[in-house]
Amino acid sequence: MAAITYELIKTCKQTGARLGRVHTPHGSFDTPTFMPVGTLATVKTMSPEELTEMGAKIILSNTYHLWLRPGEDIVREAGGLHKFMNWDGAILTDSGGFQVFSLSDLREIEEKGVHFRNHISGEKLFLSPEKAMQIQNDLGADIMMAFDECTPYPAEHKYMKSSVERTSRWAERCLQAHQRPHDQGLFGIVQGGEYEDLRRQSAHDLTSLDFPGYAIGGLSVGEPKDVMNRVLEYTTPLLPDSKPRYLMGVGSPDSLIDGAIRGIDMFDCVLPTRIARNGTCMTSNGRLVVRNAKYARDFGPIDPNCDCHTCRNYSRAYIRHLVKSNETFGLRLTTYHNLYFLLNLMQQVREAITEDRLGDFREEFFEQYGFNKPNAKNF
Repeated sequence: MAAITYELIKTCKQTGARLGRVHTPHGSFDTPTFMPVGTLATVKTMSPEELTEMGAKIILSNTYHLWLRPGEDIVREAGGLHKFMNWDGAILTDSGGFQVFSLSDLREIEEKGVHFRNHISGEKLFLSPEKAMQIQNDLGADIMMAFDECTPYPAEHKYMKSSVERTSRWAERCLQAHQRPHDQGLFGIVQGGEYEDLRRQSAHDLTSLDFPGYAIGGLSVGEPKDVMNRVLEYTTPLLPDSKPRYLMGVGSPDSLIDGAIRGIDMFDCVLPTRIARNGTCMTSNGRLVVRNAKYARDFGPIDPNCDCHTCRNYSRAYIRHLVKSNETFGLRLTTYHNLYFLLNLMQQVREAITEDRLGDFREEFFEQYGFNKPNAKNF
């Protein structure tokens, strides 16, 4: 039996969005879903118990960073990533490709892989499809990602075409190097930038390799949101209905809803934890920067419509005091709230799909959140 399987439960009559369930060796999760990011085997400031409490069923960790610290050999000796970090839910590890291209100014791409420098020590390193598979096999995540080239936006068609063709060849090498298909599913990543012909080429190449799931990469890298939505509209239908679809690096509330409407099942992003550390919170009425002076004597919750642990127990004034004082507890409270907000949002999306009203839900949410207002502040 395949390590990763997808079960389609319902399609929304109003939008075509789909409600599903992904089965993994460490449990199942309903989709569409948001996956908190735990780069270094921890979701920043959160315990695994808190993640479970707020409803997270799958989290991410980062191949590149865990390769550098503490090393995949140590994680393997600990019994794998699940035991190492005391998380019994599902885990997805990315390939490390994004970090290679985003963190290193000194890199050289060749057919065998990528030469680059450690962003911490400056040490020369080499990452290939085979090495990315070996690291991820040692980490032991339920879902692994193929090693791809993450191209910048914008990129010329000629360069993007060459990159897509290389990514397809690397994907095939990843499949050949994958040592644990019985308990680790490997997803391919569709690239191609904003070019429809290249997205079609990439999707054709990867679906012919019959991965158990597919990601759409190279979006949320600086392009306008209408461009991202347009790419999803012609790319998602190219992917098999019987397998999960994952949009990489997307975590703003509007994009989660719009992505679900366009057939996406899985999302991830560091956005909710990153902005929380700056005192920025997601609420049902839009963005709230709790460190602002106007909240110094505001003894209400971050979001009156939220029932998370933070909102049930702590005031804006108290949290502002903690954040302004650089107290870690304040960052924990804002992080908990933001993650809960997105996990709860996806629960509402799933309910709206069940009731065939996701289009109506989108309009109501956008209106209340403020996305429909001129010069609306987004993330």
